[in-house]
Amino acid sequence: MTDNKKYKKFIPCITLLRGNAVRGLKDDTIVSTDPTALAKTYAHANIDAIIVFDRSADGSDAEHDAAIEQIREISAAVHVPVIGAGHINRMEDVKKLIYAGCSSCALNYSKQSNIDLTKEVSDKFGRDKISVCYRHTDDVRSNKELIEKYVKQMILIDADGVGDVKHFEGMPTVIDIPDVSLDKIIELLGYESIDGITGNAVNDNIDQLSDVKKLCSDNGIAVNKPAAEYKWSDLKKGSDGLVPVVVQEDSTDQVLMVAYMNEESYNMTIQTGVMTYYSRSRQELWVKGETSGHYQYVRSIFADCDLDTLLAKVDQIGAACHTGSHSCFFNRDYQTGEPRNNPEKVLEEVYDVIQDRKIHPKEGSYTDYLFEKGIDKQLKKLGEESTEIVIAAKNPDKTDLVYEMADYLYHMMVVMATRDVSWKDITEELARREQSKKQES
Repeated sequence: MTDNKKYKKFIPCITLLRGNAVRGLKDDTIVSTDPTALAKTYAHANIDAIIVFDRSADGSDAEHDAAIEQIREISAAVHVPVIGAGHINRMEDVKKLIYAGCSSCALNYSKQSNIDLTKEVSDKFGRDKISVCYRHTDDVRSNKELIEKYVKQMILIDADGVGDVKHFEGMPTVIDIPDVSLDKIIELLGYESIDGITGNAVNDNIDQLSDVKKLCSDNGIAVNKPAAEYKWSDLKKGSDGLVPVVVQEDSTDQVLMVAYMNEESYNMTIQTGVMTYYSRSRQELWVKGETSGHYQYVRSIFADCDLDTLLAKVDQIGAACHTGSHSCFFNRDYQTGEPRNNPEKVLEEVYDVIQDRKIHPKEGSYTDYLFEKGIDKQLKKLGEESTEIVIAAKNPDKTDLVYEMADYLYHMMVVMATRDVSWKDITEELARREQSKKQES
């Protein structure tokens, strides 16, 4: 097995049971009633991936389907790979997890049926999409050739087997361990065959993960740490020794605020992944959100052409402004003419109008008519419009084609509203596919 990323990985895990995140595969203690929020907390801590275990009872399709929806929400909410595990019995279960946004699925090698499934699902979805969870070393040793050919990584979910993993050759494994000392973590990660750690040893120390990674790095263990392209000395400072920072929401591109950094706050921001500034009025560092809980988690930082201003793109929790406004920029000072439609927002705006018609019918509205007639009528119109697109596309003049495509999109949005599918759902699915293509290349 090979992996281009040679650094040791820190992977928290979430175990789903009846809608909650519980302590583990054999521990029903509830750690969160909102698994998606928990996943976001983990993702903001510079982790390398998240493993999500589905502990649905065998034979409970409703519970399993609910867990798949939770996994879909988690995959959409975080910017790290999600590994789906548990309740895999057939090809269809792997497909559901992949379609839910998982970067890979972990087959349970305690079940012969999962071992038998390995080649089929690897051929179908690609080796990079298949992982293996196991408890017993013999399950790995007796299937070594199968794993090396069809599996991306292995995950040991029983700490009793760590002694054997230390001596595996060419089969790097992520190990699930309980809370242990930092010295023990460093010792384990020092073995070439141990690719990383998961389990409560990571979950319980998520707030200190940056410090743990630094300690590993200081001890010669390669870890995935954030690093800036520019050192503080590369940046041009003002007469006060500070650099202004424009802060933008990553998901919407909305400008949120402007603040300042000194060298210490710049380095802390890079190290912790949480926006940290220097207050000119108080003459001290301040972590955005430390008092309000409205943290800003770094997604990217850019320097301008003169290296004298920074642009930080962030995940904003709550409001950025002390007034309670999401953005500090809400006092309109000057405007000429009517605001132009943002082409990137038009589809959402039209969809919002359609959604409003669904909730508040308007007499004589064509949209209201389509909602009143129901899904069959809507699908009939969608089929008719798709045919019109085919006909218009044969015409060298694109005018008719643009018109018919706009008609099709409108009718498609009516169907979307009927089935409660949003543009966010669709764009996130497209983004997941694009990310998968990048990972494959």
